Amino acid sequence: MTDKRTVLLDKLVDYVLTKGLGAASLRPMAKAAGTSDRMLLYYFKDKDALIAEVLQHGAARLMEVFSAPGELEKLPREALAQKLYGLMTSPDVWPYARLWLEIAAGAAGGDDTLREIGGAIGRGFMEWGGAQLDCAEAGRTAEAARLLVTVEGMILLKSLGLEDVNAALR
Repeated sequence: MTDKRTVLLDKLVDYVLTKGLGAASLRPMAKAAGTSDRMLLYYFKDKDALIAEVLQHGAARLMEVFSAPGELEKLPREALAQKLYGLMTSPDVWPYARLWLEIAAGAAGGDDTLREIGGAIGRGFMEWGGAQLDCAEAGRTAEAARLLVTVEGMILLKSLGLEDVNAALR
């Protein structure tokens, strides 16, 4: 990836984290990135490819936050879920959680591009989460799936204002 492309992706991820997927049309994104819509299409095949790369780049940035030294150590699933929930609901990371909910909602609404991207991000999280779990190797995939479901559910509850329900889980 060229440096210019990386700089564009960082600006575009910041834009989508702030404005949401609903505002992800070419002209406003180009303006936010300090370029033209024609230049975006020079770097990205089409709008779907642009959105796919922006979301994948955003997911990679989030995984860097999770993988920061000292952030996480191998933990049992329930303890890791609580730790991840704390990270996901921090002010700097919550925009990623909101964006994830938008991806899931779009996929549920029939957007095949978001379904594919969301599936890849979800599988990437499961792979990463599985490596963070303190559990038997034989049950790692199932525990990683439970971790994903637990964190997702907690994020959904928070977004619906059901913090009291999340508190009951702790």
